[in-house]
Amino acid sequence: MTKILNVAPQDTALPKVRVDMVPLLLVPVLALLMLPLVGSFPTWVTLTVAGLAMGMMVFMMASGLTLIFGLMDVLNFGHGAFVSVGAFTATMVLLPMRSWVEADSVWMNLSVVGMAILLAMVVTGLLGWAFERIIIRPVYGLHLKQILITMGGMIVAEQLIHVIWGAEQIPLPLPTTFRGAFIIGDAALEKYRLIAVVVGLIVFVSMFLVLNRTKVGLLIRAGVENGEMVEALGYRIRTLFVGVFMAGSALAGLGGVMWGLYKETLTATIGAEITVLVFIVIIIGGLGSVGGCFIGAMLVALAANYAGFLAPKVALVSDILLMVTVLLWRPQGLYPVAKR
Repeated sequence: MTKILNVAPQDTALPKVRVDMVPLLLVPVLALLMLPLVGSFPTWVTLTVAGLAMGMMVFMMASGLTLIFGLMDVLNFGHGAFVSVGAFTATMVLLPMRSWVEADSVWMNLSVVGMAILLAMVVTGLLGWAFERIIIRPVYGLHLKQILITMGGMIVAEQLIHVIWGAEQIPLPLPTTFRGAFIIGDAALEKYRLIAVVVGLIVFVSMFLVLNRTKVGLLIRAGVENGEMVEALGYRIRTLFVGVFMAGSALAGLGGVMWGLYKETLTATIGAEITVLVFIVIIIGGLGSVGGCFIGAMLVALAANYAGFLAPKVALVSDILLMVTVLLWRPQGLYPVAKR
């Protein structure tokens, strides 16, 4: 007796993946809810742009860490060291070329900052390569040991910063054309904050395109889902791990430069001070999710800015309150990655 098998035609379209739109609405909803509480529209615009700028800088620092955890399942509590090293490396360009920094020329200011960012990303990327080989590789799959050994690595990095750059604070002034603000009506929009928003958007769009429109991105996403399957197809997942770790470290270096210019004063602990906030952001976003990390960074920064204006004491714990609220609603974060 012959059995007839129903075989679907090869050109059958794959089912479309439904995008969860609710988290995407959180940022605009939060901003609109704060408008009547703030009362003044110009003040609300200023607070919102300032919050978005801070969120973009936090995203730059957090995106590399969330990518590392998403693919490699590594809890790198030493991520702040790359932020600090990136910021201090930038001084090797910005301080000797002070005349370019102080020049009243947009192109000279952009050029010197661009060179500083490039050097910082190269140095932190190479440091990430060494960090992965020496510190991370022996503790893959051992989360407790990862936490302890990476925190130790950060302490060592801070002491090396003292050795190389000294223990004193280093001033890092903004370039001349980055100072001041655009006045639109009664709202003041700081130039540097707008630059930070643009740079953050470029980083996010670039990461989105790489992860979703390239073969490397396909392998990274496949490695997150099932690393053994990727290896079975003949790809070296370990090499991919190293590349992702270097890219994540370079992004931390970029964030360090932007954060250092924002603070205008550098200390060896500048990265450690932001580490807790970075982890709050990636927990809110869903451990390993770049899109969730982006939304989480915006929410944390906006909430801190609004709270700082409306209730300064609440601002001290606004990020913790936000994380608790999100996790009560979605225990795995806004966009949880498979198997996390």
